[in-house]
Parts: sequence; C-alpha cells; structure tokens
Amino acid sequence: MSATVIEASGLLKKYGDHLAVAGVDLAVPRGEVFSLLGPNGAGKSTTVEILEGFRRRDGGTVRVLGADPQSAGRAWRARIGIVWQRETLLPKVPVREIVRHFAGNYPSPRGVDETLELVGLTGKARALADSLSGGQRRRLDVALGIIGGPELLFLDEPTTGFDPRARRDFWQLIRDLAGQGTTILLTTHYLEEAEALADRVCVLAGGRVRALGAPDTLGGRATAQATVSWSERGVRREIRTDEPTRAVAELAAGFPGEVPELRVHRPTLEEVYLGLIDEDEGAGSGGERAEALA
Repeated sequence: MSATVIEASGLLKKYGDHLAVAGVDLAVPRGEVFSLLGPNGAGKSTTVEILEGFRRRDGGTVRVLGADPQSAGRAWRARIGIVWQRETLLPKVPVREIVRHFAGNYPSPRGVDETLELVGLTGKARALADSLSGGQRRRLDVALGIIGGPELLFLDEPTTGFDPRARRDFWQLIRDLAGQGTTILLTTHYLEEAEALADRVCVLAGGRVRALGAPDTLGGRATAQATVSWSERGVRREIRTDEPTRAVAELAAGFPGEVPELRVHRPTLEEVYLGLIDEDEGAGSGGERAEALA
C-alpha cells in the first residue's frame, strides 16, 4: 500500500467565471489527521467533494487511495468513510439495527457491537435513533461512517452545535480512530479543534493554499517573538522578545516577590489564521479596487 493516501496537484474547479479551487496541491500520508481550515467560500467543501468523488474537477490530478476518485468504482468507495456535516436522516429503528443494516453494504465491515463500543453507543444499542441526544446522534453518524472499516475517513464539521463537554468527548473518539491507523481528513471552523486533533493543518482562502504545516508551527508560530507583559506602578508594560524565559528571569530579579500580572504570550493558531485570512481579503479587495479604477 502507498504511504500517501491523498495526492492532489494543481487542482482546479470553476463555477462559471469563478475559480473556486485555484491550483491546490495536497499530500496526506497514511495515518495522519489532516485538517482543512478556511472561511466560507474558501474552497474547502469543493476540494473535499472532489477528493470524495462527488464532484468533477476542471483541472489537475488527484489520487486517493491510489485511484482517481472521478472514475473509481464501488470497491474503492468501500475503502472510504464519510461523516457529513448534516445529521443522517434516520428511521424509528433501534440503533443496533441501523448500524447492522449499513454494515451489509460493505464487503468486510467491522463488527456491529465493536463499532458501537468504539463510538460509545453500546448502552444505546436498543434505543430508537430518534430518541438520541444531539451528541449521541453524531456518534451514530460516525458509526455509520466507520462500519465499513475505512482506510480514509472524511469528517465535515463533525462537532457543529456540540456543547464543550460533548465536543471533547468526540475529540477522544477521533483520537481513538486515528490511533487504530485510520487516516482522517477533517474540515472544521473550530480552531481549537484543529489544534487539538490535527497532525497538520492547511489554510485555504480564495481557493488557494495560504499555509500548511503542524498547528504549532503554522505561519511561523514556533519562531515568532513572544510578548512578555506585566504591571508596574499601575502601568501596563510589555516587551517583545525571542527569549521569553530569560526576559522573565530578568524581570523577576527586579521584584521582591511575584511579578505583578505577569503574562507571556505567543501567537495563537487563531491569530495566525485570522492574519492569513485578512491578508487574502485585503489582496482580493485591492484587486477589485484596481479593476474598478482601470
């Protein structure tokens, strides 16, 4: 088996005169949790739908699990799992029966009880699907996405609408799946979710890749200067430094006790992300103004 699960080069998709995906290059190795980030209209959904084989591209090359999704058949589709953004519409049938029914669509499915245990629904196996809470229904969606034993799992905004506890419980489920070797492509609007789960993140804006890397290094986070701030005689002071540990030690030496309101801050993933998006919007608006003036 190839060590690379997803390969895309020069991926293009147009809607009329609008270039929704403008030359995206991606490479996702086996076993990685890879997250796509970007504002609405960035090209995330179109890119993912092309990778899933549900939308035709207008240019570039794509290989997913060694095949072109645009022409791959049922045997290929049985190797991927998809958890859609919207909940699956389910009949008034016990949870176990729904999962068993979906298992029949695959040549080598997981065990039904094993799957229910993995997603934390063993205790709800006999419950009717429409009696589940929102978080439990989402777990059922994941059960249906993984019952075929997929090598690659697409998760589209999986925790939208979750409360904080349900979201963190769901994160553990994703970590468990990744720990079993499932490659996961995650799209999310929650920056903390991408930071908690993803091995690498890719920021899309305007149909292009704006940044790609590990969450803690994206946009130069790992080498960015830290801001050390504190209060002195009622005045808030701060310094920017490449050596925050040394700066704090020097500060501490000048105070008899604790340094008042001491804080050390490095750019967060959210700050880096917003900066990339702002740059893209600024470039776009500048181009529009230039066209208007021309």
